[in-house]
Amino acid sequence: MAKQKQSDNFNIVATTLSGLEEVLAEELRALEVEYIKVGNRAVSFSGNLRQLYEANLWCRTAIRILRPIRNFKARNERDLYEQVQKTNWAEVMDLNQTFAIDAVVSHSTFEHSLFVAQLTKDAIVDQFRKATGERPSVDRIRPDVRLNLHMHENMVTLSLDSSGDSLHRRGYRLQTNVAPLNEVLAAGIIALSGWDKKSTFIDPMAGSGTFLIEAALMAQNIAPGIFRRDPYGFESWKDYNAELFEMVWKTAEAKEKREPQAQIIGYDIDPDYVLAARKNIENAGLEHVIKVEMADFFETKAVAEEGVLIMNPPYNERIQSDDIHQLYKQIGDTLKNNYQGFDAFVFTGNLDAAKSIGLRASRRTPLYNGAIDCRLLKYELYQGSRRGEKE
Repeated sequence: MAKQKQSDNFNIVATTLSGLEEVLAEELRALEVEYIKVGNRAVSFSGNLRQLYEANLWCRTAIRILRPIRNFKARNERDLYEQVQKTNWAEVMDLNQTFAIDAVVSHSTFEHSLFVAQLTKDAIVDQFRKATGERPSVDRIRPDVRLNLHMHENMVTLSLDSSGDSLHRRGYRLQTNVAPLNEVLAAGIIALSGWDKKSTFIDPMAGSGTFLIEAALMAQNIAPGIFRRDPYGFESWKDYNAELFEMVWKTAEAKEKREPQAQIIGYDIDPDYVLAARKNIENAGLEHVIKVEMADFFETKAVAEEGVLIMNPPYNERIQSDDIHQLYKQIGDTLKNNYQGFDAFVFTGNLDAAKSIGLRASRRTPLYNGAIDCRLLKYELYQGSRRGEKE
C-alpha cells in the first residue's frame, strides 16, 4: 500500500445496520463521493483520503468505514494463508504496532470466523518473522491497526478499518439506562421519519436521551464524530495525513449552527432517566437546544400544531411493563387525542402489542434493535377523526 496522494480515489465501504442502507447512501451523497452502490448492511463508494476522514466524522448511520486492500477466493486453509501473504504487510504496519482482525464468515467452507481470523493473523505474523526475525503483537481491545476480513461464499475482502472503535460510540453518552438505543439506529430512525430539522421534535419516553441528542446534532449541523474521545483507526496508518485531518475537523467545527434551529423536547416519567438524559445532553453541549421534563406521556399534550414525535416504548424484552397491551392501547389513545397534526413514529420489537395501538399505520419499516426484529410504525395524526378510526 503505497503512500496515497491526497487527491487519489480508492474504494471504500461503509457498514451500517439492516434497513439503514439507503439513509447512509444519502449521507455519502452529501459528501460528494462517487460510484455509490447500496449493498446488504453496507454501502460501497469511491473517494479520496479527505472523504474517508469526512465519512468517519460526518456519517450518522455508519458503523465502520473500511478500506479494502485485497479481494481473493479462498477454497481452503492453504489458499487463505497464501493469499494473505501476498500483501506486503510491512507497507501496511510497523513491527512495533499492535493489530487485530475482525472476521465475518458466511456461506463458506470455513465454519468459524475465529478460526479464519487466527489463520489470517498467523499469515501476517509469519511474514514479519521471516523478514525480520520478530513479530508484531495482537491487541484485541485497542489495536493500532484493525483489519476486517469479510468472507462470503469463499470470496474474501480484506480491509483496513479506518474507524477503529465503532462509530456508534459517539462519546457523549456517559449516562445510560438499562436499555439504551444504539446511536446509529436512533439517527437512522430520525432520518427515516423525514423530520425537516425545523419543526417541533418530541420524544415522550426519552430514556437516556439518544433520540433527542441525535435529532439536535442533525438540526444544529454538528458532526457526530466530534465528541469522540479515542483516536480513529486511520490515525495510525502509514499514509495518515495529520494536516488534512486537522482541516477536516476544523471545517466540521465551523459548520455548527449555534442558535437553536428547532424545538426539541423530551419527557420521561422516571426521575433517574431524566437526570441521565440531562447529563448526556450536557456532555454533548446541547442544553441550550434540548429541553427534558419529568412527565407522564399520557398526560402530555402537543406543544405545537405540527411536528414529529418518535418513541421507543418497552417491548417486554429487557424492560418489563405490567400489562404491555394496555400500555400500547394508552399510547394509541394519547397520540390520537393529544397529538393531532403530528406525524408519530413508534419503534417497537413487540409486534403483537403494537396491534393494541389501534391506529392505522401508514408505513411499517422493518429494522432490528440488536437481534430483536422490530418495526418503525408511522401514524399520521390528522386534525379531526379522519383516519383516526380503529382498524
